[in-house]
Amino acid sequence: MEGHSAPARESALLDVLRVPDSVTAYAGLAHPVALTRSQDRWQASGVEVAFEAGASGMPVVVSSPGHELTHLHLRWAMDVAAHSILLLGDHWERSYGDLAWRGIVPERVMPWYFLTWDGVACHGYGVKTGAGALCFWQMDAEGVSLWFNLSNGGEGVQLGSRRLHAATIVSRAGRPYDEAPFESARRFCRLMCEKPRLPESALYGSNDWYYAYGKNSARETLRDAELMAELSSGLSVRPFTVVDDGWRDAARFPDMREVAAGIREQKVRPGIWIRPLIAPRDTRAELLAPGTRFGAQKERATELAYDPTVPEALELITAKAREVVEFGFELVKHDYSTYDLLGRWGSEMGASPTTPGWHLHDRSRTNAEVIRDLYLAMRKAVGDKTLLLGCNTVGHLGAGIFESQRTGDDTSGQHWERTRRMGVNTLAFRLAQDRTFFALDPDCVGITPSIPWEQNRQWMDVIARSGAALFVSPDPAAIGSEQKRAIGEAFRIAAAGGMGLQPSDWFDSTCPERWSGSGGTARYRWCGMEGGDPFAG
Repeated sequence: MEGHSAPARESALLDVLRVPDSVTAYAGLAHPVALTRSQDRWQASGVEVAFEAGASGMPVVVSSPGHELTHLHLRWAMDVAAHSILLLGDHWERSYGDLAWRGIVPERVMPWYFLTWDGVACHGYGVKTGAGALCFWQMDAEGVSLWFNLSNGGEGVQLGSRRLHAATIVSRAGRPYDEAPFESARRFCRLMCEKPRLPESALYGSNDWYYAYGKNSARETLRDAELMAELSSGLSVRPFTVVDDGWRDAARFPDMREVAAGIREQKVRPGIWIRPLIAPRDTRAELLAPGTRFGAQKERATELAYDPTVPEALELITAKAREVVEFGFELVKHDYSTYDLLGRWGSEMGASPTTPGWHLHDRSRTNAEVIRDLYLAMRKAVGDKTLLLGCNTVGHLGAGIFESQRTGDDTSGQHWERTRRMGVNTLAFRLAQDRTFFALDPDCVGITPSIPWEQNRQWMDVIARSGAALFVSPDPAAIGSEQKRAIGEAFRIAAAGGMGLQPSDWFDSTCPERWSGSGGTARYRWCGMEGGDPFAG
């Protein structure tokens, strides 16, 4: 059994599937709306929160014809202090090298779900994917809280007569002693997402970002495709070559149809990056999300973004996706949409995914509904045969819509410390979402002269053996015969679905070094003899 030694006591499952002990609605956090309980409902004039019976959880339904609600706070009183436990939460969108098992931190924001480990069993608590609100959990010594952000932009949503299915609360008890915590986590993720949309085969190949950083070209793209063809020779599952940002420069990419066709001629599958919400300078103001969403970060408002609640704007957004599919690309990596819509990176959100005091054009839907509707529109735009890979997207809302999700912030082709911090952390602490929510993409292996090969070799190896999506950024200046042999072997493992490698020491480190799977155990040395540079990247 991995983890801390088990004490001689029974493991307790917190009861979050009963009606909460208190419910508070807010029309702005400074304006609470007092609710009183009537059996399985909490009510006030113009507000009702109903807790309905469900076969696999407890649906929470909100009505507020008399108020423009921003938040809902559910509270269960429990004697949490009686249990010595560690907790692992998730993140709003990508993670930022900060996921970890920790003791009780009352102010800690745990978006979507959290796990507990008490030395006996690993239990899970969360909301099902596809929720109608942005949800996060908190735990302190006296109980558990679940917060629903019901806002439209940074102001109250105007539901009118509509009943909002805000979320379905679920929990799962791990089996004491005979179920490893990682397996408990995976089974709980499967419970939260009943119908993941998965690719038919493993995802692997190249992405040019971490050696080109936007200075790519059609010639370099076709060179990457040729290398992918060489290194995947004999494999029935074909790799991808993904063209990242920079391809709209007509001088370097005169004909994207020819680029897609050229990749395909190598028996490699073409993929491409887009930023769907970004808008040109001459865009009419009524199509744009308000610049006030950035709050005090006014310099960010120079990058204009479409408001997806405006039908004409949504058409312009999805047209970008249809365009690249018409070019012949089979994978669309869409990026920046959470930042462009809400004005914050996930690392800046905390308890507030966006700045108060602004709203979208259509105020009748919550931010969570707007985001999920955007994802569904992207799905419709690319069709069923094209793969969608979300980056800076909300995995809990994209599950069941995207085939793959970038689950961590950028790795690097310049600073190993950034790859170690961001990449290893998201692979270890979100790997339970792989093939339960989507195909997990922990980001690329930036194979360049700036990164020690031994570090990149290990990073590539752990991704391949874990079964996650494996993309390399191969700078020709760093690719020799040794690198080719290692990449080819990693591709062989990845194409076969990996070897089930899982973190073994994830209770003890944010950057696990010990991993185990069907092929045995592995020890990775991420920091080397000199340790990590805390100031790099």
